[in-house]
Amino acid sequence: MLNNKTVLITGGTGSFGKQFIKTILEKYENVKKIIIYSRDELKQFELKQKYPEKEFPQLRFFIGDVRDEKRIIQACEGVDVIIHAAAIKQVDTAEYNPTECIRTNIDGAENVITAALQTGVKDVVALSTDKACAPINLYGATKLASDKLFTAANNIRGSKKIKFSVVRYGNVMGSRGSVIPFFLNKRNDGILPITHPEMTRFNISLQDGVNMVMYAIENHLGGEIFIPKIPSYKILDIAEAIAPNCKTEVVGIRPGEKLHEEMITDTDSLNTIDLGKYYAILPSVSFTYTEDEYMQHHNAKKVPFGFKYNSGTNTEWETIDSLRELIKLHVDSEFNI
Repeated sequence: MLNNKTVLITGGTGSFGKQFIKTILEKYENVKKIIIYSRDELKQFELKQKYPEKEFPQLRFFIGDVRDEKRIIQACEGVDVIIHAAAIKQVDTAEYNPTECIRTNIDGAENVITAALQTGVKDVVALSTDKACAPINLYGATKLASDKLFTAANNIRGSKKIKFSVVRYGNVMGSRGSVIPFFLNKRNDGILPITHPEMTRFNISLQDGVNMVMYAIENHLGGEIFIPKIPSYKILDIAEAIAPNCKTEVVGIRPGEKLHEEMITDTDSLNTIDLGKYYAILPSVSFTYTEDEYMQHHNAKKVPFGFKYNSGTNTEWETIDSLRELIKLHVDSEFNI
């Protein structure tokens, strides 16, 4: 799929970008070029130490910001596939710096679309978040706007052979700023701060997120939002899995935070297709295919009327024991209780 192709990853020095690069190098030894586009010079330097030029001549490092339209157009010359992972992601950071979040997450998305349309790119997959579904914070609102830009971009491609799609998934296990590394660091204090005892979250490993993007590149028709079928966990089960001997202290839900996460609302479900391993929310406006054509192409079916996908009402759950195994596998190999 990616052999003899040039791939550009915005935000390529982040957690997803690094795992995506690792996966491409392992699965597609004949990939033509991988362009890591990001604005952090130090992270690029560190990644270069891991992948020295003599051993990995297919890697290219571009310093640049998705806010800079001219620079992203330069970076996209000769590119076949774009994975758009650059974003301001921290909820509290976005609430305190709203204009900066808008410029990166919305204006940056528009710049990526413009660059792709001008340079002959064939496939674009943008990363989203469960917070873009019925958003209550600015981060989620900007990602919803970004999702709409990417799905609607298929309607302005004209005769260009390019497809834009979105991948939306939940909290990545062990990602920076997430609850698992936070609890691991706090367990020696003897007390774990709990925002709300009923809180739940979706859970996905970094590699499963990468695999889903690979699926989207290979199977997308353009305009859809792919969503994985993944388990949920309860915040108290995470606390018990990590530090069973610690006390818990309820500190209250933070500004802009949900009690349960959503990825498909009951209104979204009117346009949602069950693909088997994934769901796909089809665009409300599409000149590329009808709903029936999409289902026939994927041998898929519609979700039931009134369906919604919520971490609190999910049918699949992680247990305390399964969480411990996942933490050892994906977060801390030396973790042991």
